[in-house]
Amino acid sequence: MPELDAGRISPITVDGVSFRDLNRNGRLDPFEDPRLPVDERVEDLVGRLDVDELVGLMFHTVIEAGTDGELLVGPGHIAKSGTRQVVLEKHLNHFNVHALGDARMAARWSNRLQELACEAPHAIPVTVSTDPRHSVAQNAGTSWAATFFSQWPDPMGIAALGDTEVVRRFFEVVRREYAAVGIRAALHPTADLATEPRWGRQRETLGADADFAARCMAVAVRAMQGESLGPGSVSATTKHFPGAGPQAGGEDAHFPYGRDQVYPGGRFDDHLRPFEAAIAAGTAAIMPYYGRPVGLELGGEPVEEVGFGYNRRILTVLLRRRLRYDGVILSDWELVNDNMVGDQVLPARAWGVEHLDPEERMLMLLEAGLDQFGGEECTALLRGLVDRGLVSRARLEESARRLLRVKFALGLFDDPFVDEEMAVTAVGRSEDMELGWRTQARSVVLATNDGTLPLVPGTTPRVYLEGCAVEALPAGFRLVPRPEEADVALVRLHAPFEPRDDLFLEAQFRQGSLDFPPGLAHRLARVAEHCPLVIDVAADRPAICTPLVGVASALTVTFGVEDSAWWAAVTGAVAPEGQLPVEFPSSMVEVRASREDVGADTASPLFPVGHGLTLDPTFRKD
Repeated sequence: MPELDAGRISPITVDGVSFRDLNRNGRLDPFEDPRLPVDERVEDLVGRLDVDELVGLMFHTVIEAGTDGELLVGPGHIAKSGTRQVVLEKHLNHFNVHALGDARMAARWSNRLQELACEAPHAIPVTVSTDPRHSVAQNAGTSWAATFFSQWPDPMGIAALGDTEVVRRFFEVVRREYAAVGIRAALHPTADLATEPRWGRQRETLGADADFAARCMAVAVRAMQGESLGPGSVSATTKHFPGAGPQAGGEDAHFPYGRDQVYPGGRFDDHLRPFEAAIAAGTAAIMPYYGRPVGLELGGEPVEEVGFGYNRRILTVLLRRRLRYDGVILSDWELVNDNMVGDQVLPARAWGVEHLDPEERMLMLLEAGLDQFGGEECTALLRGLVDRGLVSRARLEESARRLLRVKFALGLFDDPFVDEEMAVTAVGRSEDMELGWRTQARSVVLATNDGTLPLVPGTTPRVYLEGCAVEALPAGFRLVPRPEEADVALVRLHAPFEPRDDLFLEAQFRQGSLDFPPGLAHRLARVAEHCPLVIDVAADRPAICTPLVGVASALTVTFGVEDSAWWAAVTGAVAPEGQLPVEFPSSMVEVRASREDVGADTASPLFPVGHGLTLDPTFRKD
């Protein structure tokens, strides 16, 4: 049994065994007894909870941690309320954590949060969740940079290796590192298909192939959860049902101009396939996307053109009944209320129901089949609906059972605390760091090569660099300031996008045209006049590389690869093995003519799906 000296919970001893007296009544109640089946414990606790506690379970909002692991007293940059207020006054116990400083601080903060939860009437433990945290790049609306966690390529880079064993190893590391610091829910894996070249969230996906993505989802869910949820598991939230990839014009549904999802190729079922695999593997939760389906028919009948979170036909008829899913349905963030941060606004993603007020939106979400409101903490709104007889206690209990089932299965009621010292040694282990780094290097896609690669110290020692840290330069190479003095030039470019910064979070999303600026190829051609030119395109989505091919002696594509790992690939220290998980179109004309729901759909791609050259085997050193 766990130690019982943390927090404010006194032990109860029965037959010589100690248990946590969560409601502090001096008795061992069924919900406190880990010897009983989960469903029996859930049923006992649900009957004891008052309406405010049931309401609090149904919200999953953002939380921020103090820099030294302290709990925030007041609102943060994103968090709407102080921690004590949301836990003890609003009765919330599901939180999406944002920035974390290091493993010790994260573990300390998690323990203090669980100690605070012990002051609640039934000491319902907190479930801490996170967006992905193991890649190079960061988008505060969707993912966090690795910092103290081991650093891996983006999921698109993992997909470039085409190996489900790599997927398994990655998600096992994710599970171990999350659990060590008290994060017990992952707001991933992402089951979306990258079928629309312009869409700005492709780096989170596993590419365009539905069958491969489905195999990966089964592996990912089991790697995080095990064959069933248990005390060592991290619960998976598979997203974004029923597939967020086919965005009209490639615009993202976070924003009003990206609200529509379309299926001109009739491939809706392709996008479902990875979710079906995740459901079969036992995913604890599923998150619908913001988008609204336009022109979609299921069973010969049109689907209402409202956001998927509001869509009863999608959540209840399709997900619950047809796919037989009975886990948690967690909405994406802020479907009910607008979000104001500083002088910017992000409108509520109430697409198709913008005319409804927040109460009407909440009722429609509940009617659609939602269990939990993501990014919201408007508990008074739901409590008011209950008081007016518009939402029944039975409806609250229906969702509460699903939510509590996960907490009990994870073992949080029996021991929600983590070992702060062990967290330091379990997170960022040298072997995990090395595996993540080598996976980055292996994932590099060699798109073209005239023999310039691999670079060998001694034959090409003088290097001109752009877009790459000087510190990453391997031994045997020497930096020079001008191409005229170089034996080889290396330039790392970010895939192009159209900068936008009107709405909150908009600047974080790389959207719009895939064309590089027209002057870039001309400038790089001047570099190539003096020495061979190696170009890397660091891609979070495809890019129109046609103008670059004519000036590059070698062209690589990377998906979340740090400079040192890229150098390892171009020198052959770790052989690049990546193959493109999405096609790279030859022009924007062809992109605009393609169908959003069909992968690899442009007429004559520059590089098709699966493209990737190999280095001369004599240079492979791994």
